[in-house]
Amino acid sequence: MKTTFFAAIVFFSVQILQAQVSFKPGLRGGLNISKLTQAESSFKADFYIGGYGALKLGKLYTLQPEITYTNQGGKDIEIQNYNYENNQATVQNESISISYVSVGIINKFNFNDQVNFHLGPLFDIQTGRNIYSNSEVDIAFTAGLGYNVTNNLAVEGRIKKGLVDVLDSYYTSSNSPFMGSYNTNFLFQLGLSYTFDIKN
Repeated sequence: MKTTFFAAIVFFSVQILQAQVSFKPGLRGGLNISKLTQAESSFKADFYIGGYGALKLGKLYTLQPEITYTNQGGKDIEIQNYNYENNQATVQNESISISYVSVGIINKFNFNDQVNFHLGPLFDIQTGRNIYSNSEVDIAFTAGLGYNVTNNLAVEGRIKKGLVDVLDSYYTSSNSPFMGSYNTNFLFQLGLSYTFDIKN
């Protein structure tokens, strides 16, 4: 374990020494295809948009803090609605929307000038929803690939997985086999990013 940690420190130190450190801001946005885990539902299409700062610390490594507005949720999820006037519960399929401001620290590993791998943690703060949820925050991880079309424009694809139960099981049908008790965010992201050149 100590040997692996030491090797990682040496690797990043060499990368920093071998290349000029640079910082460039950018914008990113695109398509979310999301659902809630343990729910038998359809994927829901929505969008994400945000900004980032790419801190290039070496030829092979870039540290990229990000802040993103993202709409997530799921489609055709079986929800229980209770009518207090006649003391009856009805079950219907609904589309659930949950929006977040997501703050992430993305590690980008550059295989060459075109292809890079993304990996990092995210902390999401809820900004809107159309149903009561268990938590107003989410902790997630993302992984994906990027392809640099030009020096500034890139195509990105990522998978994002939340760790927090975000849907209150009270609203699901108690007799339904289609909903679990631990429903987390899961989504694919496909979009573009544009990095701005900064002239000294």
